[in-house]
Amino acid sequence: METENRERPRLVLVVVLAALFAAYLLYVVLHAGRLEQTSLFYVGIPAAIAITVAITARPKSATGVAMATITIGLALAGPLLGEGVVCLLMSAPLFYLVGFVVGNAVDYVRRHNRHAVAIVAPLLLVAVLEGVTPLTSLPRGEEVTGVATAARDVDIEAALARPPAFGPLTSPLLRLGFPRPLGSEGHGLAVGDTRTITFTPRRSLGINAPLEPRAMTLRVSERAPGRVVFRVERDTTLARWMDLREAEFRWRGRRLEVTFRYRRTFDPGWYFGPLQRYAATQAAGYLAATFTS
Repeated sequence: METENRERPRLVLVVVLAALFAAYLLYVVLHAGRLEQTSLFYVGIPAAIAITVAITARPKSATGVAMATITIGLALAGPLLGEGVVCLLMSAPLFYLVGFVVGNAVDYVRRHNRHAVAIVAPLLLVAVLEGVTPLTSLPRGEEVTGVATAARDVDIEAALARPPAFGPLTSPLLRLGFPRPLGSEGHGLAVGDTRTITFTPRRSLGINAPLEPRAMTLRVSERAPGRVVFRVERDTTLARWMDLREAEFRWRGRRLEVTFRYRRTFDPGWYFGPLQRYAATQAAGYLAATFTS
């Protein structure tokens, strides 16, 4: 018994390293197949960690070791991601949820010798396959609106026609590391008029790696009294998070509504859909406030 107690910490360490290595191999495969935005990544990797823990050793709690291993993996990945740590923070609860469910299923089977895996496995399979094929994907089209009220001396239409003065981000979520608009070129609200918005550059990994410039080009596609629609022509800013299609501005009196239409690019939709909608709503509200202040 004493020998077993001495060997347990070493065995747990081996399990942790094996689980992290399995997760790394899965990441390499998914990245090579351009599946890093699917549920195979965000559900499959924590499931691989939990399953590796379960089949490699028999600790007192598979759930505890799985959660600890996920924590170590996230902590190691964080410093390497730069601004990508935003995605890490947004996906961390999903990683823990999957690890908790799989780990508890394994622990339940061990304690009660029942087939909880027969229930969890099909659910996990369905979750992992979401987004891999059109048949397993939830609807991707999204639309959100932000609203702001202008001061009495602000002409909203004139403000929209000229380059805006972007202020600091006030949303706690957007301040976590999302790109911030720096300036805009272009003016006018006639169909065909363009805007090019520059954002904070992307910081790449590597010593002395140059900053990557980011920008978004929009063109007026529709115009009517109190309404203008900008279609996204080119985007090197948000394309890694969402496929932004157009931005519609509607104003009446001192009220300005900004509507974003985009396609969700991350799976599973039941998890990332609400997160992206919240972030997009905050961004639309920020833009509405920019043109009414």
